[in-house]
Amino acid sequence: MKKLIFSTLAVASFIGLVSFKALINPKAPVTYAVQTDKSRIDWVGSKKNDFHTGYFNLKSGSVQVEAGKLVGGEFVIDLANVKVTDGAGAKLEGHLKAADFFDVAKFSEATYKITSVNYTSEGNATINGTLNLKGAAVPVSFNASVRMADEKGFFGEAFLSLDRTLFGINYGVGNVAKDVQLAIHLFAK
Repeated sequence: MKKLIFSTLAVASFIGLVSFKALINPKAPVTYAVQTDKSRIDWVGSKKNDFHTGYFNLKSGSVQVEAGKLVGGEFVIDLANVKVTDGAGAKLEGHLKAADFFDVAKFSEATYKITSVNYTSEGNATINGTLNLKGAAVPVSFNASVRMADEKGFFGEAFLSLDRTLFGINYGVGNVAKDVQLAIHLFAK
């Protein structure tokens, strides 16, 4: 009789544990590596009588996807190799790398870490995180379009305005706009 009760309890415990585990974590998050050759951040900086365009590449990063939804991620932005795509070219690139702007001799990278993702509809989410740039860690939130988040990988885009003075980049305020327009295109596999 004791053997029967013990066997029944063991089987019931096993079934309970297996069932409980399946309810807690039916499918664990999948981590995808950022495709640095395809991902980038385009920027537009304006001043009173003109504007400049360019981009930053990503050095590395990853995103976490769970049940078809973005749930986390972290990215390293390559400031030292900022590119200018309008006619200002190398002269402006040199100025952006100087202490007036990014001071790449001290801060060659910036990082963004996602702290939460709140979906507002099927393919749209508010991304909350912290941007570390020039020694300052500032909360930055923005709306993003999640185009793909499945077993094949991830693709998302975001368009936002960022106040550069929050990071101590104060060059030319009054003539050069404080807000820089960014377009983020992120691919991961």
